[in-house]
Amino acid sequence: MASLYGVYRSRATRVIWAAAELGVTLDMIPVIQAYRLEKAGIDPAAPDAPFNTRTPGFLAISPAGAIPVLTDGDLVLTESLAIALYLARKAGGPVAPANAAEDAQMQQWALYGAASIETPALAITYAMSDGSAETPAGAVALAGHVAALRRPFAVLDQHLAQHGHLVGGRFTVADSNMAECVRYAQAHPVLADYPAVSRWLERCQARPAFQAMWAKRLQEPA
Repeated sequence: MASLYGVYRSRATRVIWAAAELGVTLDMIPVIQAYRLEKAGIDPAAPDAPFNTRTPGFLAISPAGAIPVLTDGDLVLTESLAIALYLARKAGGPVAPANAAEDAQMQQWALYGAASIETPALAITYAMSDGSAETPAGAVALAGHVAALRRPFAVLDQHLAQHGHLVGGRFTVADSNMAECVRYAQAHPVLADYPAVSRWLERCQARPAFQAMWAKRLQEPA
């Protein structure tokens, strides 16, 4: 059985969601982010600290000290989108690529999401959750992040309006990967300007596998 190192309040969610859609069981090994321990007043290097992203045993697996990480035999993968695609290729089925062309399209959308959407979307989440968007400087920065999403969201909206899903006209891991990138911007009204993206995201998040993952994420301490 493959092992997934991470926690629900991290990018591990996209892997957990994909695995559930694929019917894949993972051995979950909790690894908390060191910065979260520090915010709680806990020294990540303390001998009694929870297993975290600075624990030597974890750094031996992931020198970057980031979660999630998947180990499957001798294979170690440290990028969440790549992990989800790997699990899909290995498991097969309707959520996985049906052929080489679909595999390439799924990789393309994963790269597009990571390169063009995730960074400004994540910045929006931070700005709206930490209150910085309420300051004059923060409002300017937030406007810049929203502007950065306009072009990729327009591309995504046009594609989804025509095809309903990213690849093959059906829900696949390409959708769960992208939906988790887009989710970071969900708290901002910018999504209302892209109705096909909004409808698609609503359908994705209505899926039982997402709902189960999200319920466990909400149960995990912030």
